Amino acid sequence: MPRGINLPKLDRNALERNRRMYMKDLFSKLAYLIPIQPGPRSSLHALLNQAITYIKELQERIEMLKQRKQLLEGTDDTAGVSCSSSPVVSLRDLGFILELCLISGLNEKLMLHEVIKVLLEEAAEVVGVSYSTVGHRIFYTIYFRAVCTRIGIENSRLHERLKELIF
Repeated sequence: MPRGINLPKLDRNALERNRRMYMKDLFSKLAYLIPIQPGPRSSLHALLNQAITYIKELQERIEMLKQRKQLLEGTDDTAGVSCSSSPVVSLRDLGFILELCLISGLNEKLMLHEVIKVLLEEAAEVVGVSYSTVGHRIFYTIYFRAVCTRIGIENSRLHERLKELIF
């Protein structure tokens, strides 16, 4: 409100009430758009912190999905060249489950049973397996989890063993 204008007290109160109602409406729209952690009624400060955290998580997910898309397409964005001649191994931790993506050419002899054997030797339990063929490439996705959750799976060792097997 510009200085020099003297509004009656009732008008100022009405303007402030309208402003608060507008802000409350905006916060309720924000609360509807983000997944709110369960608990007691959140303060506006907690709601804003949750929104910031959620937006950062979404940005990280977008970056991860972009990288996965490049991996699945078999292109290196920096060089712009196709990497279809060599197999690709990608291991990702999804929390309680791990995801293994293998990409190979149609002419390459990838023994899926050997890959599963390595997983079993590393104390992993296979939860699901899928594959698809796109062009001259085969995309395998294997979901697995640790047999003993207290011990877990050493991702770096598993990744190295799979690279040795495939390359």
